Amino acid sequence: MKKIISLLLTLGLVASLCACGGSKAPANDSTDEKGAESASAGAEGAVDYSKVKIGFICLHDENSTYDLNFINGAKEACEKLGVEYVLKTNVPEGQECYETAADLADAGCTIVFADSFGHEDFMIEAAKEYTDVEFCHATGTKAHTEGLANFHNAFASIYEGRYLAGIAAGMKLNEMIEAGTITAEEAKIGYVGAFTYAEVISGYTSFFLGARSVCPTATMDVTFTGSWYDETAEKEGANKLIEGGCKLISQHADSMGAPTACENAGVPNVSYNGSTASACPNTFLVSSRIDWAPYFEYIMTCQAKGEAIATDYTGNIATGSVVLTDLGTAVAEGTKEAIEQAKADLQSGKIQVFDTAAFTVDGKKLESYMADVDTDANYEGDHEVIVDGHFAESAEGFRSAPYFNLNIDGITLLDQKF
Repeated sequence: MKKIISLLLTLGLVASLCACGGSKAPANDSTDEKGAESASAGAEGAVDYSKVKIGFICLHDENSTYDLNFINGAKEACEKLGVEYVLKTNVPEGQECYETAADLADAGCTIVFADSFGHEDFMIEAAKEYTDVEFCHATGTKAHTEGLANFHNAFASIYEGRYLAGIAAGMKLNEMIEAGTITAEEAKIGYVGAFTYAEVISGYTSFFLGARSVCPTATMDVTFTGSWYDETAEKEGANKLIEGGCKLISQHADSMGAPTACENAGVPNVSYNGSTASACPNTFLVSSRIDWAPYFEYIMTCQAKGEAIATDYTGNIATGSVVLTDLGTAVAEGTKEAIEQAKADLQSGKIQVFDTAAFTVDGKKLESYMADVDTDANYEGDHEVIVDGHFAESAEGFRSAPYFNLNIDGITLLDQKF
């Protein structure tokens, strides 16, 4: 491909193909290019970012809360460091991702980042071809088995953020019980998930454990849509859960479908990747999200300094990578204080989200678990992840992407077809 592009350049036929702002893009693609002065002597000291240029590939656009969260982090980090960036949106999880990544590399991007799980194989394909460009990918699982010096996975301990958001949910259920609106046995949560990936399972389980830490009678029903972004399916899923007796709804899906259904029904909701307070003023409680700006600053600084980027990077509360939105007006009294205490306990190690004393699987305490954290058949696939009495999710030495894939007692899966 490089030879072909070189020939085309010689013939003067690909000015539009190789320009960052005018590269050939997939159908419905949106491109945003931004230039900036290098922050050579700002808050980062003497670091020279003038040779760093980063391209961002997003599955959807700003209408998706998931992608908007990445976009906001990208703009924040690049503007802070004075790094030129190119933004590509609506890039499917297919060969279009490889083509977009290659276009960005050909256009002079020294780092290319993609935000969706299904982008990974195509980013790896590009990394093998463009060995002088760093390729970074969110939520992926293969960096530690591919062994490519220029391909990296990143995630954050968002399960801690979901646990804290779950505390807000549990506090709200307690308020409803104390008010006589529901009985303790009716404290059922509904959860709209996208796929039955470990990332989603880890997310709804940590949320449930947070809720149950303050409301011991809480149970949860989970339904799946089979899509990261499907407003109709997400709204239908939330309505089905509400009709099934769920008194509070959360989600791991990217549209306003579930929050809108909650607002219409007057059911409290916990969103994901950003506040829905403006659209759901009467029902919004809180949202957890990953702040990607610290990771973007990290990879750009590594490249500017000539330092290696971690194969697997896991941000956390301490790095500023796991955050909660401001609380909504519908939260129960004492929620802020309960969350702050739990946050401090998480940071100190006093509590662990997946403490094996806090849940059972088929009625039994989990004493040992060999989690599949490798994805290459040439590698030994299982690792013991019960460490010091807790399931070590996204731990150093394993991989950054979640691998908690257990169905714990108290959670009922309404469908598993995806």
